Amino acid sequence: MKKVIFMSFMALFMSMTLTSCREENKTQKEELIEEMQAKDADIEVKDRATDTKIKMETEDKKVKIKEGDDGDTKIKVKEDNDGS
Repeated sequence: MKKVIFMSFMALFMSMTLTSCREENKTQKEELIEEMQAKDADIEVKDRATDTKIKMETEDKKVKIKEGDDGDTKIKVKEDNDGS
């Protein structure tokens, strides 16, 4: 019985160790959404039958993300660089 408890404890310990070392890779889409949320952007989401559109806008930056049902993602970023 001690062997079973020890083996299950070790398995739990190893799984916790391996999952905590894993690095999370974010997509460009996720990074842009987090960045714009941090800047308090106006966010508009349109979920249609064939695609999803996300429009985010701050005073100096506009981001449009269009994701189709086939997994194709298009990202447009426009930054206003006024010299004044």
